[in-house]
Amino acid sequence: MTTTTTTAVADTLQRLYFVRFAFAIAWALALFTTAKDLGVLAGTLLVIYPLFDVGAAVVDARSSHRTGSVVGLYVNMAVSSITAIAVAVAATSGIPDVLRVWGTWAIVAGAVQLAVSLSRRAMGGQWPLILSGAISVLAGASFIAGAGADDPTLAGAAGYAIPGGVFFLVSALRLRSASKGK
Repeated sequence: MTTTTTTAVADTLQRLYFVRFAFAIAWALALFTTAKDLGVLAGTLLVIYPLFDVGAAVVDARSSHRTGSVVGLYVNMAVSSITAIAVAVAATSGIPDVLRVWGTWAIVAGAVQLAVSLSRRAMGGQWPLILSGAISVLAGASFIAGAGADDPTLAGAAGYAIPGGVFFLVSALRLRSASKGK
């Protein structure tokens, strides 16, 4: 892998991570407004988030295919696509089922993010995403546990997106610093 290729991938990832930050914050704010009820808006937002994750993984895979294995990104695309469908179905049953699906997705997607980020350590700027992946696994378990609460809400799902977005922002800034240092 050449330095030029690595720099091009880092530049693409940096832009992608800034977009992911902005999307996560906007999405979380929108979901917070409907977190107590699972209406059409909340259901739509819950389907859009994993679909956005699919799109981000596609952009990532296209830019990263020359730098190493993109298998984890393809796994993420499949898991997030299935999750969008599963969330749409779960939304017809209520918040507890949505939280179970969301939690399962957070666990699997977090583990994939952790693996992909670990494989990219040499590129720089990946430690925030390594932490984010690990935290996502823990958060997923808490969503599944929270599904059994007396009055579950979607506030945790909205709150989950904010630190994830911040981790993408920090990673983008670290990638910028790493590419300037070369």
